Amino acid sequence: MQFAALWRSSVRCSTVSQTERRIRFRIGINLGDVIVEEHDIFGDGVNVAARLEGLAEPGGICVSRMVRDNVRDKLDYTFQDLSEQQVKNIARPVRVYALRPETAPAQTMPAAALTPQAVVAPRLSIVVLPFANLSNDPEQQYFADGITEDLTTDLSRIPHMFVISRNTAFSYQGKRVETKQIGRELRVRYVLEGSVRRLGDRVRVNAQLIDAESDAHLWAERFDRDIDDLFALQDEITTRIAIALNVELIAAEAARPSEISTRSTSFSARGPHSQSR
Repeated sequence: MQFAALWRSSVRCSTVSQTERRIRFRIGINLGDVIVEEHDIFGDGVNVAARLEGLAEPGGICVSRMVRDNVRDKLDYTFQDLSEQQVKNIARPVRVYALRPETAPAQTMPAAALTPQAVVAPRLSIVVLPFANLSNDPEQQYFADGITEDLTTDLSRIPHMFVISRNTAFSYQGKRVETKQIGRELRVRYVLEGSVRRLGDRVRVNAQLIDAESDAHLWAERFDRDIDDLFALQDEITTRIAIALNVELIAAEAARPSEISTRSTSFSARGPHSQSR
């Protein structure tokens, strides 16, 4: 985002004297999952960025709501809300924001601005790893996958929560990867993992919340239930875990040192409200 704004500023200050010969680029920026092949990338993340580019004015930059929310407290830019736009090949309307020209940085592009910066994981960011099936029955894998998907959906409904998509999370299924590495690769602060085991007519589900930076366990719970209605059981477990995680994550963020102390206060203040959900 910062590079794009700096680049636009440098282009505007070009010494090209003939306006009719100047190339004015449009830039669209989106934050989302992409599928990478040998010579191409594609997916909804790429499609949205392409549509944002088409909505930008010549020489302008348009970003998605996800990008705006991630940079608005970190970079001193002002965005103009262009409201929701229905774009081609995207099922849902896309909230579009345009970078206002007056907030562009200085005309020169310092070398330091092009130096890769350490990426900090968003606060309240999490990935739900595929729950492991510890039963001898392969059919229980559907149950384990269902819990993973439902938890991803439920956690995505928590305000200000950044949740890694199901497709990306399932790319780690069956792999032994350290929690810290997952945190770095996905840029998340928390990892939720668990397992499912069936013994006769009973099922046991274990879930653990882990701090991706320290690899420390913050919360763990075990659920033992009779299998009368598998879907009802799945709904009960995912709902209880989501409610517990809502409280635990906010408490963990409130205790985490912050560059801006008021942020911790705001997380603490939201605790009772979140728990009532």
